[in-house]
Amino acid sequence: MKILDRYILTSFIQTFATVFIILFFIFILQGIWLFIAELAGKDLDFFLVIKFLAFYSPTIVPLVLPLSILLASIMTFGSFSENYEFAAMKSSGISLPRAMRGLTIFIFGLSIVAFFFANNVIPQAQYKFTSLRKNIIQRKPAMAIVEGQFNAVGTFNIKVEKKEGGNGEKLKGVTIHKRRPGASYATVIRSKTGLLKSSEKSNLLQLELYDGYYYEDIVSTTSNNHEKMPFAKSSFSRQLMNIDLTALNTSTEDDGQISHTNNMLNVSELNYTLDSLQGSYNREAKSITDNLVIRPVSAFTATNPGTGKDTFKKAKSKVPKNLLSLLNKEEKSRVLEMAKSNVSSTEYVVNSSKIGLEDKIKSINSHWLALYDKFVIAYACIMMFFIGAPLGAIIRKGGLGLPIVFAVLIFIIFHFINTFGKKLAQENGIPPMLGAWMSSIVLTPLAILLTYRATNDSGLVNFDNLLLPLQKVFDRFTKPKKQQS
Repeated sequence: MKILDRYILTSFIQTFATVFIILFFIFILQGIWLFIAELAGKDLDFFLVIKFLAFYSPTIVPLVLPLSILLASIMTFGSFSENYEFAAMKSSGISLPRAMRGLTIFIFGLSIVAFFFANNVIPQAQYKFTSLRKNIIQRKPAMAIVEGQFNAVGTFNIKVEKKEGGNGEKLKGVTIHKRRPGASYATVIRSKTGLLKSSEKSNLLQLELYDGYYYEDIVSTTSNNHEKMPFAKSSFSRQLMNIDLTALNTSTEDDGQISHTNNMLNVSELNYTLDSLQGSYNREAKSITDNLVIRPVSAFTATNPGTGKDTFKKAKSKVPKNLLSLLNKEEKSRVLEMAKSNVSSTEYVVNSSKIGLEDKIKSINSHWLALYDKFVIAYACIMMFFIGAPLGAIIRKGGLGLPIVFAVLIFIIFHFINTFGKKLAQENGIPPMLGAWMSSIVLTPLAILLTYRATNDSGLVNFDNLLLPLQKVFDRFTKPKKQQS
């Protein structure tokens, strides 16, 4: 390695390491803020908190790494231009692409490391992070319920006035709202005291309630019955309730609809899972289609046995325009009633099946996005370098001033387009491949343009190309007036 390549590489690595560490701790603090409700006031030991953050930290590398490369590139090459080091290189016959050659090899190597990190380390960290959250709640069941507010756990909303005991397992003033899917009413349970029990080998959290009562709204078909008996009430001395802890392990990023198992799989596991999900979707779609086709025929033959054979044989030689003319009045009435019933039934089946198929499509798209993300992070490292290095050479500013402004602006655009593309692809608005690569597709022309202009010693914007046409138009209108005068 030549002295110049070693000098440029050393300068970049020092800046990159400093920027990466600073940004990494900033995003870690953001993670602490996100999970402060699970960490604060839970009587967790220091080692458990460090372990919690250690399993969370790999998931922020895809955000920190491209931003660090972008900012370090702008700062390093901006400092070279500001201190006239590039001018000395160019006077010695060394162009910008030649100066970037050693760093380009390093960035390509770093992108390969980023791919293997995203493929192997992040899935394992995500799995252990989710398992640790579940284990913390199982060992300290009081973590599942925050004092003084309603806590949504599955189909339950639980509020506790006060928690006592070594691990907060003794509860006072328990109020529970048990929701029913698709219903506007709920069962309300209140008790004076309660006790939380859990086991590390079980996913169920047991809640024992003492000295309480519950009441439930009664749905009546008429208003008179509802006024006579609006709800049912009953008391109890002891009642046992089981709460599924898996509901506490879902992230809110996907609105609780899609499991995050896609983030715990590598490329080969994602390919296998996608084959299974796609096969399941195709089988269910075919089953629904066949059911919709067979349903009217089966309903007709069941309601009118023999009618189809005997009646429609008459129309074998000549099919009339109005098929109902082949039926008598009684048969017409039955057919129309059956058609109306079939339409309502088919509409219900279509709507309910549509929801299930949409959920399956979202799951498939999420797995595709997780697969493409492992390649996007590797490409993003290369793209950010070819944006940052030429931009630094053009703006000729190092340090933490103007480079940070440009880096943050470009990264916000990248992150916004990336998030928008993923959300749109997850809702099946665009193909998952386009959604995952949308930000890279948009910013790649910028990287090519900046590299071209920096190589040819052009500015960021050539104002002459903008002002020259305006100057010609201005001269065209002013010259005739001068000649007339």
